[in-house]
Amino acid sequence: MKKEMKTIDQRLNEKVYTRPNYFNYGILKIVARTVLTWKYHTKMIWKTDIRKLKGPFVLISNHASRADYLFNAIYLKERVNFVLAYNEFFRSHLSGTVSSINCIPKKNFQFEIKPIMAINNILKEGGVISIYPEGMNSISGANQPVALGTGNFLKKLGVPVYYSVIKGGYLSCPKYDNNDRPGKIESVVDLMFTEDDLKNLSPEEIEDRVNELLYHDDYEWNKKRKIHYKTKDKTAEGLETLLYHCPKCHKDYVMASKGNDIYCKECGNGATLDDTYEMHPFNKECVIPSTQTKWFNMERDLIKEEIKDPKFELRCKVKLGMLPEYELLKDKKTSEIVGEGEVILNHEGFTYVGSKNGENVSLHLSPEHLPTYGMCTDVSRFYTFFDGVFHEFYPENNMVMKWFMATEEIHRYHGGKWKDFKFNVNDMENN
Repeated sequence: MKKEMKTIDQRLNEKVYTRPNYFNYGILKIVARTVLTWKYHTKMIWKTDIRKLKGPFVLISNHASRADYLFNAIYLKERVNFVLAYNEFFRSHLSGTVSSINCIPKKNFQFEIKPIMAINNILKEGGVISIYPEGMNSISGANQPVALGTGNFLKKLGVPVYYSVIKGGYLSCPKYDNNDRPGKIESVVDLMFTEDDLKNLSPEEIEDRVNELLYHDDYEWNKKRKIHYKTKDKTAEGLETLLYHCPKCHKDYVMASKGNDIYCKECGNGATLDDTYEMHPFNKECVIPSTQTKWFNMERDLIKEEIKDPKFELRCKVKLGMLPEYELLKDKKTSEIVGEGEVILNHEGFTYVGSKNGENVSLHLSPEHLPTYGMCTDVSRFYTFFDGVFHEFYPENNMVMKWFMATEEIHRYHGGKWKDFKFNVNDMENN
């Protein structure tokens, strides 16, 4: 009898995750170090030198960019198991590498037993785990609060926790451009928690310290450092997908970009970005925040006011993408289109109404069950999970960033557990 072919999901669930193979990991480390030194000019700053430490321990980091997995662990003597987004294991250009070094798949913003068991087993073997607790690389150039349950998770692991703050990672690989812009990257490494710290602190106290120690704003940092990045005179292109609101005429979706310029199509307000990402207003009448992060945070403040209206609602036509069952995604795709319909966001939550694999469906998540979305590549689409199943949405217009912030603030407005930072981000130092 012919043996039934297993799906990709089944193979991931059945795999036993152990420490990486010496040979596979060694080859990857040599290649990655060579590329980083040549391309990104990485520099490690060891406030606590963990290069020769033996496991078990956890290394956590801010999630500055899509290339972060290369920036830290390759400098350690120990082999490291990375916790990586589940959906990345379905992409053909990544699958071979992440499987060969035993990366652990985790569905972002979902509670799962399987990855926790894998992490525990590797730590019991004396291994090292690398985690990016924000769950998604930076959208704005600064951090998001860490995912729900981070404090409780670290406390239960009960092993020393070290951390790295990556500086310059976002400017090298910004969320609004899939092309790299090499310049310089620094990673500052230090001790975060001893075993005794984890025993004595509450999960909430652990989470607060993680948020504070990992916080970093690349734009604010480079206002002082003035590092030049290879932007090829396209510094601003795509930035309007994040900075969609004009600070002068106060209209949404009126911003555009070309080359080094971002500008409002309605009132002409705008700025030119140099290769340090500094924004220079066109003239003295222009209204431009001092950094892109402050512009982004201004948009969030506006959203917080908008959602106070009980009739607040966003609607958008979308295409629906899902992960394949058997064949890996090619050409760097993140999903296969299987339907189309409309997404609706209001105080009742998030709803998709449309087609899926030839059938009409209606999918819904209430505000308390949807703290935020995932974002695979740039700001052109977003994903979430319904009953543990990956669904990706491709909007027909430039609304993704407003959807993100509105979803997060509606979650918080209705008493959701994923809160904003307790500290004022404008008071944080970026040395």
